Amino acid sequence: METIFSKDSNNTYNYIAFFDLDQTLTNSISGRALARGAYKEGLLSRRDLLNAIFLSIAFRLNLKDQLKIIDSMVSWVRGIPEKTITDLCYRVFNEDLLPTVYTEARSEIEIHKTKNAKVVILSSALNTICREMARNLNFDDIICSELEVKDGYMTGFPVGHLCFGQEKAVRLKEYLKTNNSFPSDTWYYGDSFSDLPALLSVGHPVCVNPDYRLKKTAIHRDWKIVSWKH
Repeated sequence: METIFSKDSNNTYNYIAFFDLDQTLTNSISGRALARGAYKEGLLSRRDLLNAIFLSIAFRLNLKDQLKIIDSMVSWVRGIPEKTITDLCYRVFNEDLLPTVYTEARSEIEIHKTKNAKVVILSSALNTICREMARNLNFDDIICSELEVKDGYMTGFPVGHLCFGQEKAVRLKEYLKTNNSFPSDTWYYGDSFSDLPALLSVGHPVCVNPDYRLKKTAIHRDWKIVSWKH
């Protein structure tokens, strides 16, 4: 399911630039920060926290099926009130994520904006996190993950598919079609090999502080590689 920040169809943009969030816009991983915050507030047991850390490491090192890892990462919210998770997202965003936004990311966004580009967050991060990042960095839209809620409580399952891996490419292509934009004119900024499907879907792929596998692919394909520092 696509989550959109705004649907302003009155503006005409020259092209679209998509940005991943975790370790692309920021030097942080939102899921890991949320797990730590939940543990501090007693929403997550020590055992579940250690499991979340293990899953995060396994994810980055590609030690297990990444789709299964992503699904496991969100199951800890089951039974928690929606408002509690939303409030946690706000706190984690302001205390842990916003302070780690790369200066170069801010500059890159503004460069695209001056060229009349539509800038969009395309991330597996949760919608509350992405909305706050969009407001603070002047993004036009977000496409991200949303968690299921029933009777005011989190179920521990996503709404549709989490915006990760091949799903990112699917949503990117759907968004381009809806906005009458061409892949050849489109930019995507990502840091992980899991972003490969999205990077392959655009004419202007940019690898930000890429992990080993993505860097190797980027060099082979002569893609742009940038090193952003906090």
